[in-house]
Formats: sequence, structure tokens, C-alpha cells
Amino acid sequence: MREDQSSNQLHGNPLTSAEMGKLWASYTGNTLGRCVISYYLKHVDDADIKKVLKYALDLSESFIRDIKAIFVKENFPIPVGLTDEDVDQDAPRLFYDEFYLYYLQYVGKAGISIYSAAIPIVTRKDVRDFFVESLRDTVKLMTEVNDVLKSKGILTNAQPMPSPEKVDFVKRQDFLSGFLGDVRPLHGLEVAHLFDNINNDITSKALIVGFRQGARHEKVKKYLERGENINKKHIEMLSDKLNKDHSPAPTILDHLVTPSTTPPFSDKLMVFHKIDMFSMKIREYANGASLNGRRDIGALYARCLLDVSLYVEDGANIMIDHGWMEQPPELINRDQLS
Repeated sequence: MREDQSSNQLHGNPLTSAEMGKLWASYTGNTLGRCVISYYLKHVDDADIKKVLKYALDLSESFIRDIKAIFVKENFPIPVGLTDEDVDQDAPRLFYDEFYLYYLQYVGKAGISIYSAAIPIVTRKDVRDFFVESLRDTVKLMTEVNDVLKSKGILTNAQPMPSPEKVDFVKRQDFLSGFLGDVRPLHGLEVAHLFDNINNDITSKALIVGFRQGARHEKVKKYLERGENINKKHIEMLSDKLNKDHSPAPTILDHLVTPSTTPPFSDKLMVFHKIDMFSMKIREYANGASLNGRRDIGALYARCLLDVSLYVEDGANIMIDHGWMEQPPELINRDQLS
């Protein structure tokens, strides 16, 4: 357990709703990471990639321990999350080694998003310190992942841009246009978020391709197929914006999925995973929209947000129907008390 977590702090200063919710989400998310990454570690050959996977697994396990310690001292029921029953460590390899690096990029962004969003809204020192250190450790993981990708020559980056010759100001309203008339080239922030969202979608698509090969329930198979189609559509739409400005987009990673049809993961884990990661897409698409200046790109992100929002809702319905969805902590229902 990390320092500065005395009994007086824990019991004299109860968890706020924000702290409770963020800790709960972080705990369940890291139980997912522990299941998936521990399976990857059973099926990896490359020593550099194995080292990064081991570090990622150690982080997930340490985060789980630290949150559990807070919950125990607060008499908070420990969430079930995902367990050993949701992963078959002895199932054949489902992905090749390179995919693990792209996967860690993908889930690392989700971790950074959760931890950085928590820091401004949690006030208890031990909880705040946990999220600050978790963010720092996850950033370190992302740095190591990118270093290994670069060393192997497979790190994907948006293309370089020439530096402007001088400081300038926007003088015409058509800076905002994107459908008709004189459409300006993409600016750096637009390129960055289009490229990053495509990267997320191509990793998501490859993950779903692997998941679909071993899904058991017919409804889950159809749900995963729909997710793959959403990813495919979004990759095409976002890539089209880059290609029209002669900027290359990342390419798909489906070739990093093996032909195995033996499922290493439970249907519960696979649906939970896609809900979790498509929820991250909502944040990432919203980030792209907020830093965009062209109307056509804003409209594109709005379409993408609608697609993923409906998909997340339908996934939640599947989880509820099968009794897989845990109840997050919630406020007292005063109407029921009355």
C-alpha cells in the first residue's frame, strides 16, 4: 500500500461519490487487464515484448491491490470484475507478438484517460496520490511500449508537417467550412486526432476479429460482428479525410490474428472489453471534435459518437440479460425510502 494512508485519513474522511466511482471503475478495468495480459504472457516469444507485458501485468496487479486495500478499510464490498474463470491460459495463441504492443497502446490510453480525469475531482489524499502515481506509471508503460515499437520499426506516426514561415491569423470564415467552397487543408490538431482515432479503430478491429473466432453465444457473435463493422466503417471515413489531403493513414492489423478458434476468453470478458474500449472511443472522438475547426470533420465525429454510443448501450443490455453486469456504486434512492 502506498504511503500517507493512515487510519485517521481513511475513516475520518469517507469516500466521496467521485472517489468511490473512479476507484470502482479502475478496479474492474484492471481485473480485465490482468486476465488478458496474463494470457498474452503465456504466448509470447519476443524477449523485449515479454518484458513490457510483464511490466503491464505488474501494474494491473499493483493497482488492484492498492484499491482493494482502500475498499477493505472502508468496508466497501470488493467488486468481482473479471476473474480466472474468464480466461483459459492454456488456450492456443490467438495473436502474434507485435499485436501485444499495439494492444498495450490501445488500453494504455484508456488508463491515462481514467486516471487523469480522476485527479481533479478526487480530494482525499490517499485516493488522489493513488491516481497520480497510477497516471505516472501508465505514462511510463506507454513510453516503453512506443520505444519497443520504434526499435522494431513498427511505430506508426502521423506524417511530418513543414513549419510555418511566420505567425499568422485566420482572416476568413471559410476556415470553418468543409463541405463546399474553398476547403482548407487539415491543421496539425485535426491530423493528430484523426490519425490517433484510426489507430484505436484498427487495434479494436483486430481484437474483435480474434474474439469473434471463439465466441460461444450467438448474440455475442452478432454483437462482435457489428463492432467489427463499426470499426471498419470508421476507419474508412476517418482515413478518407487524411487521404484527401495526401496524408497516409495507418493500415489494418488483422494479419496479427492467428487462425485459432479455441476461445481463451469468456463471452462475458469479450463483451465487457468492447463496452469498455468503445466507451474510450466516445472520449477520444469527443476530444477530436473539440479540437477541430472544420464543419465536415465535426459532423463526422458526431456520426462516430452516435454509432459507438448505441453500441455501448446494446452491449450493456447483453451483459444485463446474462447477469454479467455488476452494479456500480450509486446514491441513495430517496423515492424508494419514501
